[in-house]
Amino acid sequence: MTERFMTAAPETTQVLPARLEPDAIGAAQDTIIGMANSAPTVAIGLSLAGLAAAAAYGSGPVIILCGIPMLVIANAYRRLNLWSANCGASFEWVGRAIDPYLGFLTGWLMIAASLIAAVAGVVVLAPSVLAIFGGSALSTWPNIFISTAVIVVLLVIAVAGIRLTARTQVAMGVIEYAILIGFSIWGLVFALGHHHGSFPITRDWFNLGGIGGQGSLASGLLIAVFMLAGWDATVYVNEEVKHRRHNPGKAAVIAVALLIAIYTFSQVGLQGVVSPAKLQANSSSVLVYVAQALGGGPAAKVMALALALSVIASTGVSIVILARMIYGMASHRVLPSILGNVSPRFATPAIASVVVGVVLVAVTWIYLLSGSIANAFTQLIDVTGVLYASFYILTAFSAIVYYRRRIFSNAWDAVLVGILPLAAAGFLVWIVIRSWQNAPGSQRWSLFGIVMAGVALMLVARYILRSPFFRIPRESAPR
Repeated sequence: MTERFMTAAPETTQVLPARLEPDAIGAAQDTIIGMANSAPTVAIGLSLAGLAAAAAYGSGPVIILCGIPMLVIANAYRRLNLWSANCGASFEWVGRAIDPYLGFLTGWLMIAASLIAAVAGVVVLAPSVLAIFGGSALSTWPNIFISTAVIVVLLVIAVAGIRLTARTQVAMGVIEYAILIGFSIWGLVFALGHHHGSFPITRDWFNLGGIGGQGSLASGLLIAVFMLAGWDATVYVNEEVKHRRHNPGKAAVIAVALLIAIYTFSQVGLQGVVSPAKLQANSSSVLVYVAQALGGGPAAKVMALALALSVIASTGVSIVILARMIYGMASHRVLPSILGNVSPRFATPAIASVVVGVVLVAVTWIYLLSGSIANAFTQLIDVTGVLYASFYILTAFSAIVYYRRRIFSNAWDAVLVGILPLAAAGFLVWIVIRSWQNAPGSQRWSLFGIVMAGVALMLVARYILRSPFFRIPRESAPR
């Protein structure tokens, strides 16, 4: 009899790909991340004089009016996140609910807006830091050194993990908001006390038309949209938030509500500290100037600290969310798949984070060393609000399309899922159209160039990378 000896095959263990760390941060930390990306102190610094002039000091009601559709859009994000909680967010929502090609372009707009906003913040960081130490804000190489050092440190924090990022954001946020709100209270008391040089507060400040009805509502709303944009950062880290389907959406809504309150109070509190003429004459460094009017040189340095912290916080969040946007898109192979890798040690998209950091450093150097390129990039910075509004619109439409069966099921869903998101999207469409009409030719070409670059990348993803995302079936919620 022939004996057969069977050799057992060696056991193989399947190695699962690394993933982002689940349940790493809570809803409160996620809310701070969304607020930090909007950069309240920087946004007030860039918009205080312009909004006061455009709204004829009726700035508060304009911000509140703009905030209402933003809350509706945030609620659309919340509902979509209940459906699918992933880092791709609007890229995947629009792609799966409406059309994958439109989804890709939505993702591209998200990346472009966040990257341009990050660079816009970085280039004003060094002057704020130099102001604290009494240095010249016009010195090129100190600006480059400070900007590069901050980006590298923030990149290390981003790669090290979302927990460290969240703790850092909370610490900076507490200091920044305390300074901004403290100065706003000080400024409000100063103006109400009719101190020499202040601009008196009247009941016209609380009308949409402003003083004497001379305010331009359209112009004010354009600026207010720019101020409020960025709160959507809460959903790009959703895979790492506790109760990932519920908390990120709630955090988005809460972040918008808090930003409306902070912006309204800060704008009203600070715009009357000095005369309209002085406010406009010092618009490029208006917060530091207002702080100096209130408390002299020491107060100006404290406000410069708040500006620096605001830029640092928003830049840190930008690196984190850009890496996760790229990670979410690369997971569908619409971007090189290597960008979808997660570090097993840190549970972060380390490669995507490093790419974002390198791009930020490179663009910052080019911006600061080349005046002609700086002027061209300024045109991109000026259209950032339009980019944000564009993908907010597409996200709102994707919520309507995905939940369309529920719109006709009952009156409550008809309002929350249909009428309000449609009205909010219509408001932002109007903002985009007015921005396009008012924009100079250089800004229109900038927008055209961004869209065409997205189309080119989409063709690469479709025909060279052969991403399966473009064959993904459409989905909708059951009745």
